[in-house]
Amino acid sequence: MTTHGGFEPVFCTIVPPHVLDKLAQAEDSSLAGPARRTLQRDAYERTQRRLTTVIGAAAVAAAADGKPQRTVHDARHGTDLPGHKVRGEGDKPGKDATVNRAYAGLGATFELFLKAYRRDSIDGNGLPLNATVHYDHDYNNAFWNGEQMVFGDGDGEIFLDFTIPIDVIGHELAHGVTQYTANLTYFGQPGALNESLSDVFGALIKQYTLGQTAAEADWLIGAGLLAPRVTGTALRSMKEPGTAYDDDVLGKDPQPATMDDFVRTGRDNGGVHINSGIPNHAFYLAATALGGHAWERAGQVWYDVLTGGELKQQAMFVDFATLTVKAARERFGDGEELDAVSKAWEQVGVRTL
Repeated sequence: MTTHGGFEPVFCTIVPPHVLDKLAQAEDSSLAGPARRTLQRDAYERTQRRLTTVIGAAAVAAAADGKPQRTVHDARHGTDLPGHKVRGEGDKPGKDATVNRAYAGLGATFELFLKAYRRDSIDGNGLPLNATVHYDHDYNNAFWNGEQMVFGDGDGEIFLDFTIPIDVIGHELAHGVTQYTANLTYFGQPGALNESLSDVFGALIKQYTLGQTAAEADWLIGAGLLAPRVTGTALRSMKEPGTAYDDDVLGKDPQPATMDDFVRTGRDNGGVHINSGIPNHAFYLAATALGGHAWERAGQVWYDVLTGGELKQQAMFVDFATLTVKAARERFGDGEELDAVSKAWEQVGVRTL
């Protein structure tokens, strides 16, 4: 395990604050109310995350080597975590589809990191994977709080159950991998890299589970999460950043695909969920140029950089891009992998040193 200067007090949600801010301004109180309550709950949980970082989290026992240790709890629409245990490792599926999806998503994430990268759980040392479902009432988010996953049921108007897209589960757990490795600062370009890495591995977990090649994948993050009334397909698109939704209530997807459209803002921790579209698109370009299963070559390069010990907490896009070029050369030599990675960054306007 590699860490740099201790864990950052990061609280990571799948729905960006700018989306909830827009929704909270809706004239329809049935839409604005849940968004406002979600923002308030997120603010509370963010504070709790900082306190946990200060006082320290409770120690947890590692699972057996190479075996997941999953526990799913039910908050029963309350906010006390972790809630009531409803399914443990090896238990048979129950009648609650949300519980079953959460359990399966934890397992799929564990399997990708173990089988593709020989990583034993998100910390590399068999960390048990815990999740809580049915959190709060009409809660429009899912988050990793540094210790566990938490899923809302959505309001049914804008967002559906947050366990539906497996890449949402993978995205949030991947924040845990970053927490235990490069520990990227959650602001500005380092924060956008933090978010992008979660999108990358969330997408790879979905593709791995479905057995998809890079060409077969949709490269959407959160497909199936938006309710039918929303004009959109997902929260984000790695293939075409800025096109995931264009809705009267939610507004238009603000993600840029290249540095030409880099967004400078003080909101959303300096636009971490917005400018992540640029490194997201670079990964998509590299993976599709190489073809085949994206987790095998492009994903391996990104994983090598994340866990290699050279990626600094304050890394900028150019730093990350430069390390991916180095990692591609070290693992695969001066072949098509190096060419694909180098050209991908060039296409999104990020230079490499």
